[in-house]
Amino acid sequence: MLKRTPLYDTHVAAGARMVDFGGWEMPVHYGSQIEEHHAVRRHAGMFDVSHMRTVDIEGAASRAFLRHLIANDVAKLAPGKALYSCMLRPDGGVLDDLIVYWLGGERYRAVVNAATAEKDLDWMHRVAHDERYPVSMLPRRELAMVAVQGPKARALLTEVLEGMDWEAGATVEELKPFTATLVDEFFIARTGYTGEDGCEVVLPADEVADLWKRLHAAGVTPCGLGARDTLRLEAGMNLYGQDMDETVSPLESGLAWTVDLKEPRDFIGRGALESQQAAGSLRQLLGLKMTERGVLRPHQKARTAQGEGEITSGTFSPTLGCSIALARLPAGVVAGDSVEVDLRGRPVAAQVVKFPFVRNGKALV
Repeated sequence: MLKRTPLYDTHVAAGARMVDFGGWEMPVHYGSQIEEHHAVRRHAGMFDVSHMRTVDIEGAASRAFLRHLIANDVAKLAPGKALYSCMLRPDGGVLDDLIVYWLGGERYRAVVNAATAEKDLDWMHRVAHDERYPVSMLPRRELAMVAVQGPKARALLTEVLEGMDWEAGATVEELKPFTATLVDEFFIARTGYTGEDGCEVVLPADEVADLWKRLHAAGVTPCGLGARDTLRLEAGMNLYGQDMDETVSPLESGLAWTVDLKEPRDFIGRGALESQQAAGSLRQLLGLKMTERGVLRPHQKARTAQGEGEITSGTFSPTLGCSIALARLPAGVVAGDSVEVDLRGRPVAAQVVKFPFVRNGKALV
C-alpha cells in the first residue's frame, strides 16, 4: 500500500492527479504542469515534500560521526548553516545525496530522500555501531515539510507565517542562503530544488494543512512532481536514482564540489575517490540542449567524438522552449561540442552546454 503525506486529502480535494513516487502517493500536477512551472519562475509556488525524511542526529560524537559518514566536511559549518553532500559506499558509489544542518552544540539535522530513507537509516546505524560512534538518530516522522519557491516566495511566506507565529515570520527575511533557523515549532531553511529563491518549512504534521491553505490564499500556487522535475533540471540539480546512484561516484555526477579532500579526514569512500582521480579519464556530467525537434529522455545514447555517453535526465524546458538534458559523457567532451542523440533510432543533433540552464528566472544557455 502506498504511503501518504499529511497533505494527501488536501491534494485530492484540489483535484490533483496522484501518482506512485518511490512508494508514496504524490501529486504530479493540479491541472497544468507548465503553468505550475512558470508560477515558480515568475511568482511563487509550493511543493509538498513531506515524504522526505528528517533525521535528528545528536551526541558527543555527532560531528566526528558525520565527518566520517559523508563526503563533505561538517566541520566547515557555523551554527544554522547547511551543507549539501553525498553519503558514499566504500567503493565511492552514491548511497544518497542529503542536506545536513548544524543546529548548534552536538545537534545536527539531516534531510534524506524519501525512496532511500530506510536504507539510509540502516546504513547510518550500521556505521555508528561498527565504528563505535555514541550518537542517537531520531527519524522525525511526526513532522511535515513544505517548500515555497519563486521570486515572491519569501515575501509571501513571511506574510503567512506572521499570521501563525509572528517570530517565525520575522526570521524569513533575515535568513541568508543555505542557512536555517528553529523558531518554536517551525524549522525554516533557505534552501530549495528549483533554482529560485525560497524556503523549506518543517513543522508538525497536524499544522501543515493550515499552512498550505494560508499560502494558497496568499497567492502561492500548489505545484506537483512534474513541475518540480522540470524546474530542478533547468537548475542543473541531480535526481537520485537517475543522475547518480550506487554505481557511480560524485566525481562522475557533477558533484565533485560536494567532496572535501582538503583535510586528512577518513570519510567512507575517500580511498576510492582518490584512486579514481589518480586513474584519470573520469566520465563527466554535462548539459545538453537540443538543436533539432524532439525531446531528450533518460537512457538515450549520446555519441561524441570521444565515445558514447548516456542521458541521465531529459525533458522539455518550459523556460527555454526546447529540450534539455543532463548526460554522463566521456572525458574530453567540452561545452560547445556537438553530439548525436539516438531518438528511437533517429540521430538528432544536440549541443553540449554548462549547467545550470536557468537560474533566478534567467536563461543561461
